[in-house]
Amino acid sequence: MEDRQIVEAVLAGDTRQYAEIVHRYQQIVANLTYKLCGNRLDIEEVTQQVFVELYTALPRFRFDSKLSSFLYRITVNVVCKMMNKARRFVSTDELENFPEQRSEDRNVQQQMIYDEQMAQLRTAIGHLKDEQRTALVLYTFEDFSYQQIADVMQCSLSKVESLIFRAKKNLAKEIKR
Repeated sequence: MEDRQIVEAVLAGDTRQYAEIVHRYQQIVANLTYKLCGNRLDIEEVTQQVFVELYTALPRFRFDSKLSSFLYRITVNVVCKMMNKARRFVSTDELENFPEQRSEDRNVQQQMIYDEQMAQLRTAIGHLKDEQRTALVLYTFEDFSYQQIADVMQCSLSKVESLIFRAKKNLAKEIKR
C-alpha cells in the first residue's frame, strides 16, 4: 500500500493503518535522531514523540511532498525542541558510542589514527549550531539535496547553502584546535 493510501485511510478513521507508517519509518527516524544528537537524548523517547506529533499533524499534510520529507521535518523540529529543553552540551563520552568503521586494509596504528580522527570529527559535529549540524547531517549522511534540506528545514535554498558552507568552515576550525 502506498503512503498516500495509508494516510488517507488514517484520516478517514482507520487508525490501525497508522501502525504501518510507524513500521515503515521508525528506524529511519531513530537513525536520523542519532545522527543529529548522538546519545544526548533518549532516541526511543524522541522517536515516540515524532510519531505522536506526526499523528496530530497528518490532517495538515497536503501531499505536496513525500510523507518521508514531512516526517524528516517533524523529526528535526522535535530533536531541536528536546535538545533545547535538555540544554546539554556534547561530551566526548557521549560521542564515543558512535559506531566505528573498521577496515581490514588498516594496520593497528592506522586504525588507532583513524579512530582518533573520527572521534575529533564527531566532537566537532557536536559543537556545531543546531541548524548547521542538521543541514550538514542531512546533506552528508542522508544524501539529501539542498532543495530537500530546504523543504525539511523550511528555509530557503540560499540559507541551506550558507548553513552547509558555515558548518564545513566551523568543522575545519574545530578540528584544527
